[in-house]
Amino acid sequence: MKMSAPIYHLKRKAKTLSRTEKIPLNQALDRIARDEGYGSWSLLAAKASAEPPAGKLFARLLPGDLLLVGARPGHGKTLMGLELAVEAMKSGSPGVFFSLEYTEKDVHDRFRAIGVEQTQFDHLFEFDGSDAISASYITGRLASAPRGTLVVIDYLQLLDQKRENPELSAQIRTLKAFAHDRGLIMVFISQIDRSFEQSQKLLPDIADIRLPNPLDLTLFDKTCFLNDGKVAFGAVG
Repeated sequence: MKMSAPIYHLKRKAKTLSRTEKIPLNQALDRIARDEGYGSWSLLAAKASAEPPAGKLFARLLPGDLLLVGARPGHGKTLMGLELAVEAMKSGSPGVFFSLEYTEKDVHDRFRAIGVEQTQFDHLFEFDGSDAISASYITGRLASAPRGTLVVIDYLQLLDQKRENPELSAQIRTLKAFAHDRGLIMVFISQIDRSFEQSQKLLPDIADIRLPNPLDLTLFDKTCFLNDGKVAFGAVG
């Protein structure tokens, strides 16, 4: 059963209800839970805690969002991108995966790695591994994409690898405006600088994004960082 909003929004709603109707918070929480189809708040909370990380993150994403997913190689950033696409497709929205690194077979193998049978989403999933991938190419390919489409771009640092493409910052601004105007969610998989491995941090953060070319990272709305099975979500700014 999909909740109408992330649990922290529902908790905020319950606090407002408690104040306006002058009832104890636990009663307000239970009332919100019943509105969501659960017998009590404890049942709703148990459901939320059992949800996989991609499900929790997807619930926080809004049409027009740009999400940055960063990790060192082998720590699951591509799988997270695919899992987010699966969450979108479960809700009936298309998932599009642009990759300058992986082949279509690689992506099929990763679907299997997350226990998903891709054929059930054949009508919603699209893979594009063109060498021409850039902001202008992506906006052209998505010209008719419906609102709510989740787009994965693998990966950020390769967008401006060709001299004929605009600089990276210009491309991200183009994609940000396009996503906002069309109501798309764009997920950018990103490399993490090697220096993170010498740090004492449990998880990378936005300061660890590898930037061979200048880029204003405040263009992104939200972040997801992964390392050794740990996941951290956040907002930029």
